[in-house]
Amino acid sequence: MPFTEAIARSDSREALAERYAPLYRVLEAEAAAADTAGELPCRVLDALRSSGILGAAVPREYGGQGGDAVLTNRLVEQVAGLDPSVSIILFQHFAVSARITEWGTAAQREHYLPRLADGSWLAASAWSESGAGADKRNIATKAVRVGDDWVLDGAKAFTTGAGLAQVYLVLAQSAAPGGGDLVYGSDGQSFYLVGADTPGLAADTSLDLVGMRASATGFVELRSCPVPESALLGPAGKAAEIIASVRESGATLGAVAVGIADAVHRMALAKARQQGLTDNPLTRDRLSDLSARVESARAVVEAAGRREGPNPGLTTLRSKVMASTAAEEICLQVQRYLGSAGFVAGHPVNRLARDVRAVCLMGPTNDLCRQLISAEQPS
Repeated sequence: MPFTEAIARSDSREALAERYAPLYRVLEAEAAAADTAGELPCRVLDALRSSGILGAAVPREYGGQGGDAVLTNRLVEQVAGLDPSVSIILFQHFAVSARITEWGTAAQREHYLPRLADGSWLAASAWSESGAGADKRNIATKAVRVGDDWVLDGAKAFTTGAGLAQVYLVLAQSAAPGGGDLVYGSDGQSFYLVGADTPGLAADTSLDLVGMRASATGFVELRSCPVPESALLGPAGKAAEIIASVRESGATLGAVAVGIADAVHRMALAKARQQGLTDNPLTRDRLSDLSARVESARAVVEAAGRREGPNPGLTTLRSKVMASTAAEEICLQVQRYLGSAGFVAGHPVNRLARDVRAVCLMGPTNDLCRQLISAEQPS
């Protein structure tokens, strides 16, 4: 898609900030307390549902905004600058909305998308498992046919939005692996749209996380969980194709990292202004370097959203690695720059530094991203 067309479909950052100002004010006011409590306040959840932001990735015919990855990345970035925990909940909601749009049947789109667009429902991805590895090739969750339907058994870990979502996109092994050479995911795996009220499904948010503490990231257990054939998203046994299409979309967790990096850079700039050091050559150089790194990370995230180039999937993977690595380093530099203030537990720079570390560990992890990039590069 040409960049001019993408911009035509995606609002500017200024317009987005104005449109969602009421939500952003709530996020800013509640972020520190939410991190301390380790849970998302009802006020934040209500503001998120009523803001209209949840429909950004849903086509207009289903009540959404018809946004592309340029738009959703920008929204995730802005939210991350205020509360990264909410930004990853939003990112997962956008991701599931997009998968239903791309792979869902007409009935599935009619059933799910209007509810996901108007904030009635939140969506979450339940892919990861303890001990399965970041590449999702060795999952233990099974899907077994019983008559015309399916029964799911297993346990998912590190599910963002657990206990908050009304629908989960669950990855399960529905047939024996065929021994293919897939790097991420396995053949014989399928995706299922499973309602939170399905018998046998239970969410547990008792994980005490170091970062992203208000993201409701926890476990989802599936015990003899019955789902109809209509819950199957995409072809049976072809989840790896859906997974591969995710990175082609241009939506990237690098947007979360850019939002964090930008917020931390602004803390350093505010400190310099407060101390009257903005004309000091050493301070100017330091701040200029930070600014350049933030804008470089933002540029590669924008490039991923535009899906330009011969291999958009590689750009998406690179954007996640580059932006999250840069944001980690920016957080460390600003902690040092702030001096003793950066060593106080309650200072927001420390919360954001913990949060950005979590981005590096989210799927695909940065190490797995590097492996995927290497696998697709010419030898």
